[in-house]
Amino acid sequence: MSILSSLSMRAAFFVSAIAACSAASAASSIDPPQAEQVISTTASGVQIYSCEFDAQHQLAWIFKSPLATLYDPSGQAVIKHAAGPSWLADDGSRIVGHVLAQTPSNTTESIPQLLLETHSTGASGTLSSIRYVQRINTVGGLMPASACTSEHQTGSSPYIANYVFYK
Repeated sequence: MSILSSLSMRAAFFVSAIAACSAASAASSIDPPQAEQVISTTASGVQIYSCEFDAQHQLAWIFKSPLATLYDPSGQAVIKHAAGPSWLADDGSRIVGHVLAQTPSNTTESIPQLLLETHSTGASGTLSSIRYVQRINTVGGLMPASACTSEHQTGSSPYIANYVFYK
């Protein structure tokens, strides 16, 4: 089996696995106020961490950024998710957001579910009217289990989630 077909099979698995979870409702504390759903996607990627000194001068993993691809319901890659946090659609439209609220994941040992608000946009297109982004059905993504041993060392943790975009 080629690497490409292996990756395609993994993407299909993630899409179907998260789609099965998407029936679960998000906690009301992360529901966007008076908003209309525009796009629902499934993400597959990593949460990136950096080894840095904390207030007690001990090395510890600190969240740095996400790096994920978001897929539409047909399995087509449509949005890239990266630091900011930011989302870049295939049509060039881009948004940057900030966290408004969070709630624990329904899955143990997973990053929290979030409600984010858009505070800047760029280029006209799919994402230009988005006001809120909701991250739900998170699986994985917590800091690496391996020890943090040297300053600026990086580590990553795979995760999957649904991202729902609202205007």
